[in-house]
Amino acid sequence: MVLGIIPARYASTRFPGKPLVDIAGKSMIRRVYEQARACNALDMVVVATDDERIRDHVEAFGGTVEMTAEYHSSGTDRCAEVAWRYADASLVINIQGDEPFIHPEQIGSLVQLMVDAPQFEIATLAKEISDPELLFNPNIVKVVFTTRQGAMYFSRQTIPYLRGFEQDEWLGKQTFYKHIGLYGFRRKALLEVASLPAGHYEQAESLEQLRWLENGYRIAVGVTPWESSGIDVPEDIARILSQR
Repeated sequence: MVLGIIPARYASTRFPGKPLVDIAGKSMIRRVYEQARACNALDMVVVATDDERIRDHVEAFGGTVEMTAEYHSSGTDRCAEVAWRYADASLVINIQGDEPFIHPEQIGSLVQLMVDAPQFEIATLAKEISDPELLFNPNIVKVVFTTRQGAMYFSRQTIPYLRGFEQDEWLGKQTFYKHIGLYGFRRKALLEVASLPAGHYEQAESLEQLRWLENGYRIAVGVTPWESSGIDVPEDIARILSQR
């Protein structure tokens, strides 16, 4: 079984109650759920939350929801708790709960990547960067990977560094990739990485995927043509709606 899990918490520091915010007539969590359900590669979709308001709302629109512990520090940990209950799930897809217009095709391509690359325990996506503002923005995570699709490193810095060129020349000299924060796991690997302590590189860059690389887990990277637009603060809602 391929299980899609959408971690959702109410107590966001920058945007409390974010999963329940209205976006053009539907809550954000409902939009994410419906987009995920539209992906034929997923056999089941579950919202994972520690908040009864989110649980009640998901049940009200007919969605499947699982309650989790309050202490989880990341969506990955929340996904792992739910995945532990579904022993028949061979693949688990961690779907970001703040991307209301995520493309079902994007999720499907990640599932296919995991099917086609069984040597990898984890998979994720990347999109080519064409905007110089994104290239040098530390809030945009970049990734470099091998010719065999294996992730080498993720960073908030621009990687690779181009020696001998001015920054305004970089996009013309090298292909750079933005990391898309959608993850696929083999169930066993998800349960294992959730129990690992924070790594040195993870703490330096505040990127949990570096913990997995540091501990030897192989992450496949698939290139996607679809953009990923998350909502971090209330102002992002108008921005995303204006792009549609």
